[in-house]
Amino acid sequence: MYPESMQESIRKVEASRARRIELALSGKPVVEPMSAEQRQDVLDRFHPDYQDDARREVRWGPNAGQRLTTEVADLLETYARVDPSDYDLLEPDFDTDVLVIGAGSAGFCAALLAQEHGARVTLATKLRLGDANSMMAQGGIQAAVRDDDSPVHHYLDVVGGGHFDNRPELARALVSEAPDAIAWLRRKGVMFDQEDDGSLKAKPGGGTCRPRMLSARDYTGAAICRTLRDEIQNRPEIRVLEHSSAIELIKDARGRVAGAVLYHLLTREHFTIRARATVMATGGFGRLHVKGFETTNHYGATADGLVMAYRAGARLLYMDSVQYHPTGAVFPPQILGFLCTEKLRGMGGQPVNADGELFVYPLEPRDVEAASFIREATELGHGVSTPSGHVGIWLDTPVIEKLNGAGAIEKNLPAMLRQFQRFGVDIRSEPILVYPTLHYQNGGIEIDVECRSTVEGLYAAGEVAGGIHGRNRLMGNSQLDLIVFGRRAGRYAAAFAGTAEPAELSLGHVLEANRRVGELGVDRDRISPLVLPDYVPERVKRRQHDTRYRGTLI
Repeated sequence: MYPESMQESIRKVEASRARRIELALSGKPVVEPMSAEQRQDVLDRFHPDYQDDARREVRWGPNAGQRLTTEVADLLETYARVDPSDYDLLEPDFDTDVLVIGAGSAGFCAALLAQEHGARVTLATKLRLGDANSMMAQGGIQAAVRDDDSPVHHYLDVVGGGHFDNRPELARALVSEAPDAIAWLRRKGVMFDQEDDGSLKAKPGGGTCRPRMLSARDYTGAAICRTLRDEIQNRPEIRVLEHSSAIELIKDARGRVAGAVLYHLLTREHFTIRARATVMATGGFGRLHVKGFETTNHYGATADGLVMAYRAGARLLYMDSVQYHPTGAVFPPQILGFLCTEKLRGMGGQPVNADGELFVYPLEPRDVEAASFIREATELGHGVSTPSGHVGIWLDTPVIEKLNGAGAIEKNLPAMLRQFQRFGVDIRSEPILVYPTLHYQNGGIEIDVECRSTVEGLYAAGEVAGGIHGRNRLMGNSQLDLIVFGRRAGRYAAAFAGTAEPAELSLGHVLEANRRVGELGVDRDRISPLVLPDYVPERVKRRQHDTRYRGTLI
């Protein structure tokens, strides 16, 4: 499959492989982990977040004056999709105790726990149940379940990986509840990989001091999300609204969030839901393509929850930080940006340059690893170019078979094996070409340990919430936070809903947001939430001479 222009570099990788394997088997790292000073230097010089144009000041709202990721700041300075005069809020179309917006694993957990705690629950999602980043996660979920591990060790890894910017109370909740979260998932039917004695297999991950990565081969997210989706579908008490995108939150006369305006993507009808408590579980922002990077994210990852929460008055946290996964596919072009799980490196896969040299410790924290890849491929000029003009470095996957035995890839990484086989690449005998790809929204809606935002009645869980991971997330902790904080959000939202008294509904905050944006001189055709990403070429937009294609819903 690889063209002749890449074959010479592959031969260099093959020539150096035996020596690299020999060193790995000896227990001596081919490349030592970086010191703290070295890590900071490579981040400062090469990570996209540290470039001058990566952030700008947002000019209105709860975070006014703060420097946020430029694409996020641009999105917050837009007009609402709704005209408040179009809605009769006195007669909502649906009434519920807890409204959960988003149907990935965090939303599923919130809905399940809210229903178990006696609340009437409505679960709304813009696409189908399980159409979310949750389903696409591959490598694993962290939890301190081994005898040589503990939540304390896990906590130190979480805050160290997050550059000590994590909210300590959130990180503590994450690691303390991790073993119980795994036990809960197993009771629901998730089949994690096991050793011959029945204990859970645990592999190392970047930035961890202990092997604690639990997995279901290399489709861990799908194994978890499908199990939770089945649980939702087996509970008729939970009202499910598919293809129903939330486009604005509703508040009440007391200033509390009290539901949402939704838009049905198929019927193109709007409707309103009144809720005593609302849980935002809308996921991340990969489809903003920050800094022009390709993304691993699901088609619906357009930052809708951030926009709606911000207009309602919720503060955002650490929205100046973006995670670029080190290993996104660069070749074949059909899977450009596709996630190549960190489990590949956890099992011994080695990142090597065009000359076959291992240039960085394979299990540095993700931001350091990604910045090192960028340095090697750009400044040092040791990358490999593709016929389409992209550049990458090799991830030498055949090493995995040598270190773990023949058949290790097929047994532990079947999804990765199949994905590349579709395009004529056998990762058991050939390296794969990778480069950093936009993967995760490190920040989000500011929450406390009960998942409460800074606006009463609004809760948040999953990738849309900020503070748990600081400014860099380690592998496997996102799958964990979906479960830990999804369950917390559902439990606490149900408790709040049990005491909240209905009040007159209002979209006054939308009028105020539009007024503030208007004062900034923003073009009227800039609207949000995006709902779906806009991939219409600029030349087509210019030819149309109208705004039908900008941020279109369908």
